[in-house]
Formats: sequence, structure tokens, C-alpha cells
Amino acid sequence: MHEGSKRAVAAAIAGNSAITVAKFVGFLLSGSAGMLSETLHSVADTMNQVLLMIGIVRGSRKPDPAFPFGYGAERHVWALLSAVGIFFLGCGVTVYHGIHTLLHPKPLEEIGIALAILAVSFLLEGAVLVLTYRTLRTAAAGRPFWTFVREQADPTAVAVLLEDSAACLGIVLAVSGLLLSRATGDPAWDAIASILIGLLLGAIAIWLIRRNHTLLVGPAIPGEARERIRRTLASHPAVERVVRLRTRTLDTETWGVTAELDFSGEAIAARLEPMLREEWERIGGWDDFRAFAARYADAVLDELGDEVDAIEQEIRTAFPRARYLDLEAD
Repeated sequence: MHEGSKRAVAAAIAGNSAITVAKFVGFLLSGSAGMLSETLHSVADTMNQVLLMIGIVRGSRKPDPAFPFGYGAERHVWALLSAVGIFFLGCGVTVYHGIHTLLHPKPLEEIGIALAILAVSFLLEGAVLVLTYRTLRTAAAGRPFWTFVREQADPTAVAVLLEDSAACLGIVLAVSGLLLSRATGDPAWDAIASILIGLLLGAIAIWLIRRNHTLLVGPAIPGEARERIRRTLASHPAVERVVRLRTRTLDTETWGVTAELDFSGEAIAARLEPMLREEWERIGGWDDFRAFAARYADAVLDELGDEVDAIEQEIRTAFPRARYLDLEAD
């Protein structure tokens, strides 16, 4: 998933850099508020995707003694910074410029060139959008796509998906504003398009901020997975009951699972019965019994450790993301 996200973000950076230059040229030629909004939109997208790339690179570092659970959460930090950037630079500046143009309208020039640039931009943004969509669709692996995007997908890839979706819709709004302004001779339509583009960016930024904030705090893993883990724990003959199960999403690829288990002494003893029978014949007095008790205690601990290892292996096989397991005897 990380490599797919990295490709999607790299493609978005390259595409948006070229689009930003083209849109700015279009703004200089036309004086369109919508065109300037689209330029600022692309500037914000490019800068934010650079932040996302930084998060991918830094978040992919291996665990070390200073950070034994790894650096995966850095992806959420940089994605959060990116979302804040979208809100203030993309939404704030764009809405402000649209309102300013609405209050102080100026005639538009060279609308044809601006429309041509927007058409090319739409094709480039659409190509990046399709690439990102396919990356997320592959990662979803048959799960409901939008549920996966909301709850489990890599926030960097989701950010690119939403930003490029907004970019395509923003271009449609900018084109509509230009065409209506040319048809009516009223530049207010262009300013209104600018304000709508800004509000669209604001809505996306708020969603991304909330999503990354949640991931940084560390929510529980998806409910279905949590219940399957609970059933797996309870199904082992040596486990009488699951006293407490706590889970946490450490990053998009890693879960932490802590469980307190009430183990069955009877089941452990049944497994050690051959040893008990063999040792029973050797006990002739207190010293023999005390030596036996020490050996038996060691055997119980070894058997319990083997049981915990078997449970952990089963959970890791079924849930590769559950890399950090802590099973405790209650």
C-alpha cells in the first residue's frame, strides 16, 4: 500500500506542478477570478502533496530503540499539516479573492485561452485521479470501497483522491463561471465560481483534518476485526474467557492488540497429566515432592507460554496488521 500511495503522490506532484504554471499563465492572460482560484488551488495541492510525500518517506522508517513501534504515525502528522494548508491557503485565500472580485468586478479578457488551459488541466487531473482511485481500489481488496476510504485507507492516498476530485470539480466550476460571465457580460459569475471552489476545498480540508486527528489519537481497530480476534482468543481450549480486549490503530498498516485472558488450569493440567503420572511414582517424601513441584511449575509456565505463542501466531496469520500483540494471564 505504501508504494502505491507513493506513486500516486509522486504523479500528483508532477501533474499539479505543470498545471499550476499553466493556470497562472491563464490567469495573467484572462484576469479571471476563477482562474486565479484554480491557480491557488493547484499551488495548494502541489505544496500539500509535497508534505504528503515527506510523510510517506519519514513514516516508512524502520522501528528503532527510540521508537520501537515505528514511525508510521508520522504519515498522519504530515497529512494533518497538508489538510490545514488546504483549509487556509486553498479555501481561505480563494474565498477571499472571490468575494473581493464580487465587490470590485473587472472585465475578463482572453477567456478562450483560459478555457483551453482548464481543459488540459482537467485531463491531467483526471489521469492522476484515476491512478489514485485504482491504487485505493486494489488496496480495498473487495471491501466496500467508500467504507474502506473512510475508515481504513492510507490517509495520504485518500488526500490525493479528494484533492484531485475537488480539482476536477473545481475546473468544472471555473469553466462554468467563465462561460456564464461571457454569455451574460457579468463577471460576478466568475467570482461566484471562485467562492464555490474555495468552499469545496474547505469541506475537504475539514474532513481530512478530522480523519487524521482521529488516527493520531489512536482509534480502536475496525469492529469486525476486533470481534474476530475476540472469537479467536475464546476458541482456544486453554482459554476460559476473554476478560478484556483492547485494540489500537498505530498507523494504516499496524495494529496493537492487548488482551487479558483467564486460562483454564484444568486444560493445562490435562496436557501435563502424562508428566504427573510419571512423577507420581518417584515421590517418596517431602524433598521429592518439593523438587517435583518446582519441575511442575516450570512445565505449567512452558505450556502456558506455548499456548500464548500459538494464539499469537494464529492472530498474526489471520490479521497481518496485528504486529504488536500483548496477551496477559488474568
